[in-house]
Amino acid sequence: MEHHPRNVLVTGGAGFIGCNFVRHLLATEPDARIVTLDLLTYAGSLDNLRELPDPARHTFVQGDICDRPLVDRLLREHAIDTIAHFAAESHVDRSITGPAAFVQTNLVGTFTLLEAARGAWLEGGKTAEHCRFHHISTDEVYGTLKHGDPPFSETTPYAPNSPYSASKAGSDHLVRAYFHTYGLPVVTTNCSNNYGPYQHGEKFIPTVIRSCLLQRPIPVYGDGSNIRDWLYVEDHCRGIDAAIRRGKLGETYNIGGDNEWANINIAKLICALLDQRRPAHAPHERLITFVADRPGHDWRYAIDPRKMSEELSWRPEETFNTGIAKTVDWYLERHATDPAWGGMTGE
Repeated sequence: MEHHPRNVLVTGGAGFIGCNFVRHLLATEPDARIVTLDLLTYAGSLDNLRELPDPARHTFVQGDICDRPLVDRLLREHAIDTIAHFAAESHVDRSITGPAAFVQTNLVGTFTLLEAARGAWLEGGKTAEHCRFHHISTDEVYGTLKHGDPPFSETTPYAPNSPYSASKAGSDHLVRAYFHTYGLPVVTTNCSNNYGPYQHGEKFIPTVIRSCLLQRPIPVYGDGSNIRDWLYVEDHCRGIDAAIRRGKLGETYNIGGDNEWANINIAKLICALLDQRRPAHAPHERLITFVADRPGHDWRYAIDPRKMSEELSWRPEETFNTGIAKTVDWYLERHATDPAWGGMTGE
């Protein structure tokens, strides 16, 4: 039976993927009402929620997913039937220098949401089939791949290598346990690296774009050979939507772009796009600078998305070439007058 989300709590909805999902759902589901719960840490911004489709159906609440009374109140007052759980500390470098926040948000926060959902739905007399707890996770829980290894599948053993991925692995296990122990109606998706509009500036692709615009060195870890499977954020949102509506309860679905790129090649591609758009400073590739690799840097991620395709009829619509061009153009337009992004240059 297909689930129809009506009253949706989106945690982390002021962040990169969360705000894109809010926009997607408002644009595609005319009956849905959305409550965004976000603490507005460094990764979240109210600017990401401006100019929403039909904003009257959206409510923003600033707060912590670890605040149980607040979560209980939101589930009750808004008659929440669907939780889309994006909220997470997600930057690997930050997890290396400050892992405590990752344990608190990713583990304790997920536990708090699960307990609140269990109380509101299973103990509150709701029919479990009409509710859904959707947990968004990452391919990094599977560890790293060598050259020639098959992509990660839903049965790949967990082998996280950073405090970030370990905290996400723990949250995945909690979600699974609440299905098997309590019958909470959960679905989990593990995605590959996302890119697109509204991504935080510290991430790799926005860093390359900003460095080009500011004519500053483009930092690339190691020799740039690390490989990631890149997924355009709107394709990811469509996949999450499909899993919420048609995913089998208790199941995990891997959402990947089937699109592996080495970091150095991404940097060169973005430089070529900026050469076309800002020819006065070409060639931008001269800005590429190799920096010391980070500790425990996983070499390769790749996801096998066949289960998504076969069971949920989902496939990515963007190629990397089309998606990265859209992304570069979005940042150029978004920051056209922002000096921190090279705006106001007179070009």
